[in-house]
Amino acid sequence: MGEPTGFLNWERELPQYRPVPVRLRDWKEVYEDFPEEKLKTQAGRCMDCGIPFCNNGCPLGNLIPDWNDFVYRDHWRDAIDRLHATNNFPEFTGRLCPAPCESACVLGINQPPVAIKQVEVEIIDKAFAEEWVVPQIPSVRTGKRVVVVGSGPSGLATAQQLTRAGHDVLVLERADRIGGLLRYGIPEFKMEKRHIDRRLEQMVAEGTEFRTNAVVGENVDITVLHASYDAIVLACGATQWRDLPVPGRELANIHQAMEYLPLSNRVQLGDIERSPIDVHGKHVVIIGGGDTGADCLGTAHRQGAASVTQLEIMPRPPDERASSNPWPQFAFVYKVTSAHAEGGERIYSVNTERFIDDGDGNVKALSIHEVTMVEGRFEKIEGTDRELQADYVFLALGFTGPEKGSWLEELGVEFDQRGNVARDQNYMTNVPGVFVAGDMGRGQSLIVWAIAEGRSAAAGTDRYLMGETKLPEPIEPTARPLM
Repeated sequence: MGEPTGFLNWERELPQYRPVPVRLRDWKEVYEDFPEEKLKTQAGRCMDCGIPFCNNGCPLGNLIPDWNDFVYRDHWRDAIDRLHATNNFPEFTGRLCPAPCESACVLGINQPPVAIKQVEVEIIDKAFAEEWVVPQIPSVRTGKRVVVVGSGPSGLATAQQLTRAGHDVLVLERADRIGGLLRYGIPEFKMEKRHIDRRLEQMVAEGTEFRTNAVVGENVDITVLHASYDAIVLACGATQWRDLPVPGRELANIHQAMEYLPLSNRVQLGDIERSPIDVHGKHVVIIGGGDTGADCLGTAHRQGAASVTQLEIMPRPPDERASSNPWPQFAFVYKVTSAHAEGGERIYSVNTERFIDDGDGNVKALSIHEVTMVEGRFEKIEGTDRELQADYVFLALGFTGPEKGSWLEELGVEFDQRGNVARDQNYMTNVPGVFVAGDMGRGQSLIVWAIAEGRSAAAGTDRYLMGETKLPEPIEPTARPLM
């Protein structure tokens, strides 16, 4: 423990947001720099508990008290070593993870928890700045060939672990750049894409091979892959988006979130000058109250929307934990993201009944009504019908599982009751030598679970290829996340 009374001496503190009028004029990350001395006191709030529940709250099992102590004592090289021991990409999780570790922090029982996520991201950013993040090139090559299909966080974690184990690893990505939803689904203001690029430089130097515009089932034959490689790891994500089949869904200017968000990323990458879906001066409604909805909200703000309203069918979360949501479970409480702080309105406990036509085939409004939960089902509250103006509507309703393609049928993998690719305790499907990791096998989940599953699938693959593995042992694939 760096400072035994740290949690008594210092309050929780996080970086300030850049002023709203300033950050809405660009797409850079929203936070001001956080002074190192302040960060050290935040790390010093860690009590180094006898039973560190934060470790268990983190799907990766991050050694959180260890690196908190090292940061407080100014031992940054030791801190990044401890962090990388369990997490391949802390620059991603430190920016994008909702931090279940902080919900599990013992201090959080009756005080604001330790700022674990902020300490994490500062460690890795300092490590990159000091050039401590270097390629880890394997000393022995096994001669085994593995192909990873998908380059999101799960696929990248799998690939890095297997490359470091000495295998020859090829990563296939159907898009024109590596990164999956990290690249095209996460707005620049949440994570600048330079963080992906610098990690990919390390992976290429380690020996991982990447191939873009590789679409399995089209220009890549799955039977050829199966015959040519010693193992295949499927890490294609749960990209089948949930739709809203109500009257008027066919109207123009109603888009899925993942039709909208990637276009703005392509503008920032220089591919196009302006997004084809530009809401400048328009009234926008976002259906879905989760993180993807917040990403649409922040994007609409930066495009200059006249108004943005976010709808959620669930009730407004409480400001503090409910009795049914005790510590150390993930805290389902009302939160204000940087996008919410920029403006817009949130409406809870409402359902969209239909979309209204402007007479020319475009959406002009939504017909909505309030709902209440009765015996586990939403019921309409009569007399609450109203119309909500909308020039554009974005659906951010989550994902229902992996896209079911003919190539999966050709490969012969089985699916579980939830529609995900089924696997055993070593992450192998019913097809020998074919493994699955991340959302494709787990269902829509957190980035930290994707990386954890990628590491576990790599261990299972390595054991299959070599008879044993020195990689971290797999976590139980049937374990469910706290959120």
